[in-house]
Amino acid sequence: MDTIWSPDVDPMLKPKYKSVVAAIRKGIDEGVLLSGDKLPPVRDLGWKLGMTPGTVARAYTILTDEGVLEAEVGRGTFVADERIPEKPLNLIEIDSVVHKTGGDTDTVNLFSPHLPNAGQSQLIKKLLVDIGTEPPSGVMHYPSRRGAKEARTGMVRFLRGTPIGPIEERDIVLSHGGQNAIMLIFQTILKGRRPVIFVEDLAYPGFRRAAEALRADVVPVAMDADGIIPDALATLAERHAEAQILCTSPEVHSPTCGFTPLERRLELVEVARRHDLQIVEDDCYRMGQSEAEGYRQLAPERGWYLTSLSKSITPALRVGCAIGPRDRTSALQRVAEHGFFGLATPMTDLTAALLHHPQIDDVMAGCRNGVSTYVKTAVNILGRYDLHWREDVPFFWLNLPDGWRAGKFCSEAEVRGVRVRAAEEFAARHANAPHAVRIAVNAGVSLRSFEAAMERLRDLLDDPPEEIGV
Repeated sequence: MDTIWSPDVDPMLKPKYKSVVAAIRKGIDEGVLLSGDKLPPVRDLGWKLGMTPGTVARAYTILTDEGVLEAEVGRGTFVADERIPEKPLNLIEIDSVVHKTGGDTDTVNLFSPHLPNAGQSQLIKKLLVDIGTEPPSGVMHYPSRRGAKEARTGMVRFLRGTPIGPIEERDIVLSHGGQNAIMLIFQTILKGRRPVIFVEDLAYPGFRRAAEALRADVVPVAMDADGIIPDALATLAERHAEAQILCTSPEVHSPTCGFTPLERRLELVEVARRHDLQIVEDDCYRMGQSEAEGYRQLAPERGWYLTSLSKSITPALRVGCAIGPRDRTSALQRVAEHGFFGLATPMTDLTAALLHHPQIDDVMAGCRNGVSTYVKTAVNILGRYDLHWREDVPFFWLNLPDGWRAGKFCSEAEVRGVRVRAAEEFAARHANAPHAVRIAVNAGVSLRSFEAAMERLRDLLDDPPEEIGV
């Protein structure tokens, strides 16, 4: 049922969203708000309280994540019914689109992907309680490889079906997310005073940051629609005798959403073997099935692989892994152990419980379905422009029409409450970046808010500034 309830907020409680949270809790505790009652839309409540819709939306999001409220796209936000049994974890359905994510907001950050809550929040909270009550690894010992074995076994399960050659739990080196995995691999491979690392012309910025931290020079390699151009790589390899690593994202290229077909991968392996380059494959953005063999399978003597849970389950845990050639596994393990001993034992316990949980596959499927819904929404609105997208990839690439420069477009979008990334953030410092932007899926806001953000971007695309010209 609808409610005309309006909270009596405490003006002394800061920040403001906390006062809204406290008022809703009080309303429920005192019986003013009953199970199933519909809360006012964020805009209406914000107007009544003299707050921005974003402030009210944040309060709704916090209580939704805690299970106090329930948000249903197209219907509104309701007080959760505690008498109803716990809902199954696969909460996202492509037809009904029941995303238990954030509420409505006028400000939408599309810098980095934000997954929908497909039950992972509820599951992680439950597992944290279980682990906190009776931690399998205890809380009084240093991390050890033996203690983290179940987490590594879980990571093998997470990677099942990924064509990167045979892997066992002993091949897995756990890391603090994908960026840490890159650092571990670089530290294992690099030698000499000023090594060179090759990256794609447009590439994940973390490759450059890791290289700079290790005092390595970064050289971009020209690309086409299929990825790195083999002849361009060969030419640069002949010019840079210090080159040791080629970094690439062949399954899901960030930022262009591209894919490197098998034939091209085989050509690049030939170049890498000819010039003794190690190949580092970043697979963090893939949510669906692999479409071609990975470099660790194609070139097992020089193929390195890394991934994380960030784009499949949640980025909050900062759990990933690195896998190297079999004869380099011990060296990779030593780098991790010498750097940080290992992941904290409560984190490896949680990782093991999460990745072995019988419902984790439903959670990941729900995330994919939810991302697909947001992507389709964007394509319906922006599809007449030069948009590159895939249903199971949590971002898309937009080549801007004549009259727009990337920097200007981003600044104008931000004025309208939408933040997107310019192509230059993925390019080398002195490169001529294309006039394009990467737009991430943010399923942490309601589908309605995301759709409104896409409409604002479309309005900008439809009306380029005259002073820029063609």
